[in-house]
Amino acid sequence: MSTTLTDKKNTGFINSLKDSLLIIIGIFSASFGFKGFLLTNDFIDGGATGISLLISAVSEIPLYILIIVVNLPFVFMGYKTMGKQFAIKTALAITGLALCVATVPFPNVTNDDLLVAIFGGFFLGAGIGLSVRGGAVIDGTEILAIYLSKKFGTTIGDIIILINVLIFSIAAYLLSIEIALYSMITYISASKTLDFIIEGIEEYIGVTIISAKNTEIKKMITDKLGRGVTIYNGQGGYDKTGDTNKIDILYTVITRLELSRLNNEIEKVDSKAFIVMNSIKDLKGGIVKRRPLH
Repeated sequence: MSTTLTDKKNTGFINSLKDSLLIIIGIFSASFGFKGFLLTNDFIDGGATGISLLISAVSEIPLYILIIVVNLPFVFMGYKTMGKQFAIKTALAITGLALCVATVPFPNVTNDDLLVAIFGGFFLGAGIGLSVRGGAVIDGTEILAIYLSKKFGTTIGDIIILINVLIFSIAAYLLSIEIALYSMITYISASKTLDFIIEGIEEYIGVTIISAKNTEIKKMITDKLGRGVTIYNGQGGYDKTGDTNKIDILYTVITRLELSRLNNEIEKVDSKAFIVMNSIKDLKGGIVKRRPLH
């Protein structure tokens, strides 16, 4: 019993250490995106960071103060929607970001507008994504979107789009249309980087296989790929005589990097196998290769 408790404590400590490290790296990455690219060129991003950058660009208020003030309501929303632990980690992450922006010097990397938009968004998106991996956020837009979607019954994606359309419209009016357009590039770069960090290159794919040689394919998946297989009992629904035949339907989950190998191996066993593939956001348990940084 004591050994089990010790193992659980060690696992919890390692997970907490990993989360803290991811958040710290995320804070420095986002700060570099701010001070090394975006601030000196008055470019903005979408979401809460975009609101902070926009207000900083048109006022005398320092960015590090705005990061805390703008995100403060989102921390309270996070407490209500995501729980106490999430809210505490988010509050600490946002405070850490504000302190890093205020105290750590970063060089101005370039004044080329296109490079600023692309790489500023890249480092900012990487910072937000790594923080999310660590269990916190340094941009509260998604918290607001979750809160409003529950209240009004709309989708999270629609709310985020509406928020960003409003932000970039205000930026076009207060700054210039050119800066607003470049800022949209920043937002696209940041969001794509964020998706990559969170989803990972090894996106999960659910594969459904219908084949007369299902036993051989099942053995191949378990032996050669080392993946688990779920077997469904099904019936064929297409037959010219009107009869239906029973058939085992195989279902497995692999990563996108393994998809080509799976298709090649199935081709060797049964070139006429019917295969359906679907992307999966995330999963838990089973015999699946885990994503890095998870």
